[in-house]
Amino acid sequence: MNKNSNSFTPDLDWTQIRETAKLLNVSAGQVEDMLNTADSSVNTLTDSFTSMVEHMQTIYNHLQNLEESPSREEALKSCRETSGRIQDSIMAFQFYDRLQQCLHHVTANLKGLSLLVESPDRLYSPFEWYTFQMEIRSRYTMESEKIMFDAILDGKSIEEALAIKEAIEAEQTNDDDIELF
Repeated sequence: MNKNSNSFTPDLDWTQIRETAKLLNVSAGQVEDMLNTADSSVNTLTDSFTSMVEHMQTIYNHLQNLEESPSREEALKSCRETSGRIQDSIMAFQFYDRLQQCLHHVTANLKGLSLLVESPDRLYSPFEWYTFQMEIRSRYTMESEKIMFDAILDGKSIEEALAIKEAIEAEQTNDDDIELF
C-alpha cells in the first residue's frame, strides 16, 4: 500500500477511502489546533477573573471598615454589581468548557472514523461499525445527546434529531432539573 498515492498524483494503489481518511484527519487536526489555541486564551481569562474576584473582595472588605456615607454605600453597591457580573462571566466559561468537551469528542470520532475507513477488514464489517457507534455513544454524558445520537442512527435528519434534543432539554429546564456534564 503506497501511502504517497494521492488525488494529485494517483497511482494504481489510489483509493477514495484513503482520501476520505485524510480529509477526516485534516478536520480533526483543525479542531484540535483551535482547541489548543483557545485553551491559552481561556486560561488567561480565567486567571484574570480569579484575580478580579480577589481584588473586588479586598476592596469590599476595606469599604466595609469605612464610616457609613453615601459614597461608601455607592462603592459597596458597585462592588456587589461587579462581583455579580464576574460570576455571570464565570458561568459563561462553563459553556466554553462544555464546548471544548464536545469538540474533543468530535475530534476523537473523526480520528476513529478515519481508522475504521482505512482498514479494509473493519470497513466492511457491520460489527466494527456497531462497536464504533457504541463507543461514540458512550462518550456522551448527557441523556439528550444520547437520544439525539440514537435518532440520527434511526434515520432522522439532523434537524429532526436536534429538535428532539431541544425538546428534551426544554422539558428538563421546565422541571427545574439541571443535567450535569
